Parts: sequence; structure tokens; C-alpha cells
Amino acid sequence: MDIFKLIEAAERGERLGRGEIARLLTDGEAGAREALFAAAYRVKAAEVGRKVFLRGIVEFSNLCSKDCFYCGIRRSRPGLERFRMEPGEILAAARWADENGYGSLVLQSGEVESEEFTAFVEDLLRGIKEISGGRLGVTLSLGEQGAETYRRWFDAGGDRYLLRIETSDPELYRRLHPSDHRFDRRRGCLELLRRGGWQVGTGMMIGLPGQSVESLAADVLFLRDADVDMVGMGPYIPHRETPLGAKSGEEDRAARRRRLELGLRMIALTRLTLRDVNIAAATALQALDPAGRELGLAAGANIIMPNITPTRYRDAYQLYDGKPCLDENAADCRDCLQRRVEDLGETIGFGERGDSPRFRRRRLS
Repeated sequence: MDIFKLIEAAERGERLGRGEIARLLTDGEAGAREALFAAAYRVKAAEVGRKVFLRGIVEFSNLCSKDCFYCGIRRSRPGLERFRMEPGEILAAARWADENGYGSLVLQSGEVESEEFTAFVEDLLRGIKEISGGRLGVTLSLGEQGAETYRRWFDAGGDRYLLRIETSDPELYRRLHPSDHRFDRRRGCLELLRRGGWQVGTGMMIGLPGQSVESLAADVLFLRDADVDMVGMGPYIPHRETPLGAKSGEEDRAARRRRLELGLRMIALTRLTLRDVNIAAATALQALDPAGRELGLAAGANIIMPNITPTRYRDAYQLYDGKPCLDENAADCRDCLQRRVEDLGETIGFGERGDSPRFRRRRLS
């Protein structure tokens, strides 16, 4: 099929196969890229609107039990100063978010499974709901947990849960993790979250070593078949003090541009395929291009997650090299984002939770 006819079919909502998605991820015909992004933007405008919702992210701890080969806070990384913010500091960040019109907050940390950690987060959730009068939506991104922990956090006030599987390819997952990290368990946690009433999000890294275009196309179909409510994915960026990053060596500008391009096309194809979900323009896009998040919005994303972690902690929470905005305070970041979003002709949904339209519709059906 002609590439432009294929894009039109996707915009109409026709189900694409793996080979068709792979083709749209790489086709270099003149004008095809622009047509793909324009189609995705039209679907975004029709399905979720031209309003950008903010998720103020608090990276409150870099303690982690996992040892993923790509991650800058992996358990065995030497020399990293470990921290966990005090509850009062986290609640102060939540109060700031509420007072400055952020409708939602993201609590993110390394992965820890313990009763002490479960209770710590449980208390935080109750505190956040109390100081915001229940206004702030709360997304947790705290990794694999048991059903009981997920239930306790939901009952304490959690609304959304983001658990990135990083790839839907079990073999590629195996190459990215030690032998005690199990793909089946991570995927099973998504089912636990769905049954527990959460708005469920997941996502992938894009441009991993050994990752084929066909694998990325399968990732889009995985998102569709998992019927997720939100997607958080971004380009893979190496961290030099990790096993995978050490193998990557120095990267040239062309390699970074290719991953940026793949990341934007994955956003567009996810929008065309899933239609009414929330899709984040990841910070990793900005690490590859100063305008990366705006490019993500133009390709179909509708969520931005500005960092509101106190700046003194940010150096110790770098999952990849070159993370932007390490020294930018939360107020400056808010003002900068507002200008950038308005320059695109979009608005920010200040004071709005921005729940997933798919989740809302599912609850009404």
C-alpha cells in the first residue's frame, strides 16, 4: 500500500499489522514523516484535546533492589550516594504542586519490596490527599510489588501506576537484566494493577542495542492488546557507569538523532493505534534535543512530567547520562513549560488531574 494511504488508514482507526507499523517507523519517503505526525496530532486533538496535563515528578529515593544493566541507579553501581527524602520534604513538594496548579503528582523511586517501604508510601499517599484536599491525582512509579501492596497503596489514595516493561520481547528483556529479573512477573504486575482498579501505564525504551524495528512494532501491538490507560516511553540513552552503557562507547550525533526520530514515531504510532490514552513526552526526548518534549507533543503526546524534586537530590537520580534540568528549580521549570506549550498553540490544564479518557470510558461502560 502507498505510504500515505497507510497513514490515512491508521488515522481512520484501521488496525495495522506488525509489518505496517514497522514500515511507518522507518519509511523515508519525502513527506511521509510529516504526514505521520500530522495524522497523529489530529487524532490527539479529536480524542484527548489540545490541552497538556502536568505531572510533577518527585524522585524521592535512589535506593533500588534491581540491577538492570542499563540503569544509573542499579543496585551494584559503585560510588553512588544513596538517599531517600524525608516525608516532610516530599509533602512540601506535593503542597507546592497543588498550590501551583499541577493537577497531578508522580512519586518515583528505585524498586524496593518491604513492609517498611510499603508503609512509608502508604503514609505519604494519605498525607498528599490530606494537604491537597483530595485534589491532586497521584501516580506511583515504584516497580514490581505484590497484590497486597498494590491494594494498600490504592486504598491510601493512589490513582495511577506506571510500570514500564522496557520491551515486550522476552529475549531482549533477558539480555537487559540479570537472571533473577523475570519478564513474566513484570507483565503479571500489570494484570494485578488492572484488577486492582488503577489507571495502568507502561512503556518501553526505544533504540536499545539489539532491538529491531520489528520488535518496536510488536511493542505498539503489546500496548494495544494490554489495553493500557497511559504510556510513558522514551529513547534509550546510555549511562556510562552501567554494563550496557560501557559497551555503547561514545555516540555520534547521528545515532542520537536516529533514536530521537524513532521515539517520536513511536509516540505517533501509539497515538494512532491506542487513540484515547494519555501519552507522555518523556524527558529523555529533551536530553536528545532541547525542543524534544515539544516535538513529542506535536507527534501526539499530551502529558509532560516536569521534575519538582529538590535540586540537591537530582545529581544522585540520573538513570541515564545528560539528564536535563538538573539545576532548574520547580518555579522556573513551570514558567518555561507554560511558554513552550503556548508557543505550540496548546494550553496547560492547570488544576486538572487529566485522567485518561480511556479509563473514564471503561468505567462508564
